[in-house]
Amino acid sequence: MSLYLWGLILVEAIWLLTLYLKGLYKTGGRTRKQLFSGVIQAEMIAFLLLIAATWFTHRQSYSRVVFAYFFVLTTLFLPLFRILLRHIFIVSRRPGFRTRTLIVGAEELACQTAERLCNRPELGVELIGFLSAQPQRIEELICDLPVLGSYQEVDRIVRSYGVGLVLFALPHEHQNRLGDILSLIEDQMVEVKVVPDLYRFVKLGGSVEEFDGLQIITLTESPMHGWDRILKRTTDMVVALLALVVFSPVMLLAGLAVKLTSKGPVFYVQKRMGLDGRLFNMYKFRTMHPGAEGKTGPVWCVPGDPRVTGVGRILRRTSMDELPQLFHVLKGDMSLVGPRPERPELIEEFRRKVPRYMLRHKMKAGMTGWAQVNGLRGNTSLEDRIDHDLEYIKNWSLAFDLKILLKTVYSVLTDKNAY
Repeated sequence: MSLYLWGLILVEAIWLLTLYLKGLYKTGGRTRKQLFSGVIQAEMIAFLLLIAATWFTHRQSYSRVVFAYFFVLTTLFLPLFRILLRHIFIVSRRPGFRTRTLIVGAEELACQTAERLCNRPELGVELIGFLSAQPQRIEELICDLPVLGSYQEVDRIVRSYGVGLVLFALPHEHQNRLGDILSLIEDQMVEVKVVPDLYRFVKLGGSVEEFDGLQIITLTESPMHGWDRILKRTTDMVVALLALVVFSPVMLLAGLAVKLTSKGPVFYVQKRMGLDGRLFNMYKFRTMHPGAEGKTGPVWCVPGDPRVTGVGRILRRTSMDELPQLFHVLKGDMSLVGPRPERPELIEEFRRKVPRYMLRHKMKAGMTGWAQVNGLRGNTSLEDRIDHDLEYIKNWSLAFDLKILLKTVYSVLTDKNAY
């Protein structure tokens, strides 16, 4: 038992460090789903680090059964403890123990800010109302909260209502008034925060970071960095290797069927665009007659397309023509899950027609994706596919990837757009 008690010191150090690096000791800013996902990711990283540490110390002394019990119990109870702690915070933030908060601004941004704060009672914020630039709106209610006065009355309102936090959510056209309003409360003992009116410009993964004392706001950013990037890459490699072992007989039979039933090569090679606009050669089992696009050029396949061979119809219907892309996953050109890669010729056309189209290349291309499992493959709405791709990138998590992989199995069996 003493061996495990000493090991507990190592566990505490690893878990504290991992949870800290994942930002899980910061209050606020996370939904319940984000909290649960973050804890699970930190738990997996910490457990791998623990295995590595014990391997170099007492690898013959620790029981693998105990490790298995420990992993299951911590994975189950650590997220539950965090959720319980969240509810304790909510109960403890009873009236009298909340920070009275005034929002300076009364436009769309201010209402969105108020709505989010009302949905997060564990933060202990008590909204008392807004300040508006338009005096005639002083009696108007916004988001069920009153407009208490104009910008110039901020000092009086802070004193009268015992405000502890002033939250600036000014519309973009009023940003030049921020300095004047701040000067009115510079001698008040209140906390001041600013919500910049940049949400309309945030296209993908907005964030704030510090660089050499400067606060930098990122409007477009890929979620794939740090531990998240390592986790996704590791998962891709492990699952792709297992899939190649399982499907190697199927791939061998598919290759033989292509070779024996039509003239031409077994594989079809196309230039595709992947992460950050980089081009790579993507391999698929050939499903069309050689030179099929010589007359039509790069166009979508349609039901009953005469360019498709008999074996090709089966391969496309079952998505077995995509199996060689497992090698691209191992190589790093693609991921198991992500926006489907497209041909450069079509991309030049799409980027002119569809706003934000190129943002999908901030994530590594995938064998399957959120759009595809929702029936958006082949000749379907391009705008809807882009919306689904960007939704996936904004909300990426390992759990989301697993959900898509499981739905892919069902989609392969039922999708009518696979032809």
